[in-house]
Amino acid sequence: MTNKITAFLPFGGNDFTFKTVEEIQNSSMAEKIYLLSREDTKEKYNNCEILKIDSLFASKTFEQIKKHSKTDFILFITQDTLINFGQFALERFINVAESTKAGFVYSDYYEVKGNERTTHPVIDYQLGSIRDDFNFGSMLFINRKALIKAMEEKKSNYKFAGLYSLRMGISRKCPVVRIPEYLYTTVESDLRKSGEKLFDYVNPKNREVQIEMEKAATEHLKKIKAYLAPKFKKINLTEGNFEFEASVIIPVRNRVKTIADAVESVLKQKTNFLFNLIVVDNHSTDGTTDILSAFAKKDNRLIHIIPEREDLGIGGCWNEGAHHDKCGRFAVQLDSDDIYFDETTLQKVVDLFRKEKCAMVIGSYKLTDFQLNDLPPGIIDHKEWTPNNGRNNALRINGLGAPRAFFTPLLRKIKIPNVSYGEDYALGLAISRNYQIGRIYEPIYVCRRWEGNSDAALSIDKQNTYNLYKDRLRTFEILARQKLNSSQK
Repeated sequence: MTNKITAFLPFGGNDFTFKTVEEIQNSSMAEKIYLLSREDTKEKYNNCEILKIDSLFASKTFEQIKKHSKTDFILFITQDTLINFGQFALERFINVAESTKAGFVYSDYYEVKGNERTTHPVIDYQLGSIRDDFNFGSMLFINRKALIKAMEEKKSNYKFAGLYSLRMGISRKCPVVRIPEYLYTTVESDLRKSGEKLFDYVNPKNREVQIEMEKAATEHLKKIKAYLAPKFKKINLTEGNFEFEASVIIPVRNRVKTIADAVESVLKQKTNFLFNLIVVDNHSTDGTTDILSAFAKKDNRLIHIIPEREDLGIGGCWNEGAHHDKCGRFAVQLDSDDIYFDETTLQKVVDLFRKEKCAMVIGSYKLTDFQLNDLPPGIIDHKEWTPNNGRNNALRINGLGAPRAFFTPLLRKIKIPNVSYGEDYALGLAISRNYQIGRIYEPIYVCRRWEGNSDAALSIDKQNTYNLYKDRLRTFEILARQKLNSSQK
């Protein structure tokens, strides 16, 4: 089994890299070890050759890797950080790669934050795992033949999306396999909370990266026959009879600190049409119900619903609101933690429905703390969306924005998954399969981050649960789009 690996590590001049090198050398698995550096040097360190690169994840880097590897497998480390290998870890990677004929293998790992070592399980790869932030950990074990085949069919030369494009290319030819064992330890360098990392992909400074990622994702969708050309069905906005033109729907459970602000931000809206507010109170026990009852007595525009069912998530509460006989022609979202930007939000949403005759409208929002102080990255406008390719790029990213609004007759046909995470994303994917989504790029919504938010600081297990679900939604949607494309031949 000896000498089956060529290893490639990023090198920024840190001493800890050599500790990782020594561990690889002590295993007797590696034929050669290369250090990937942005500095041009002919020196050798610990018998490792330096390869000059411009970007770790560029296509040209993997051309170098292909050129300099002659072994069956390639070990590619994605972070310039200290890696400690578990007992016979490299042998385990080889055994699994050989027995499964995988093109790409990764594993769970331990991570050290400060002085604490914790487990970091990752999730299984599936058809819908095409988001560019999928966490494989810091160690990727790649079948060299699979790498060569994937690189032979690639069309683009990427500066940032080389690895992303490569792993999707490998996934089209071979299995991508996770080993559910903790095979190494890494030192975590990004100590931000999960809620702070959530918006990295819409940060303007990352725009050049995102353009490449979208291009790579679009190429992949075309190759697997899941790409949708910019052809859309039309919405008949006169469909159905509605007493109200719009309804704001707020699902809520135990938000006594925030629900009054949310309700007031709706009731102060100024419009040229009739609207109401449907609050689906999911059996609150903290005083939220009393606050809503008091509002409803003062203003008959507020419809306070307490469902008979006790098995409803946020999506199920949305179904209750959307199917209520007082629901308006357009159903507009507001979370119980948040507020509308000003009194013009609802008018702007309905105006766009009328102008573009779209099936769904998504606005932009400002991120703040509970006292309405701005938080980075500030305005979340999702300008990566384009009318022609937005619905394809939607499969790559983790969210579509807020507030979301829907043409109620279509919403009632599709139904909403009865879950409390990802239900809005599922709707966006399903609607965009056939219909255009309208966008508002100015802030019309305020998303307030506070310790009570459900995604402010998620545990690894919760992050994995959420990511696995959204990947499954993408799998469902890719299969549906492949079926749609097949039926149109």
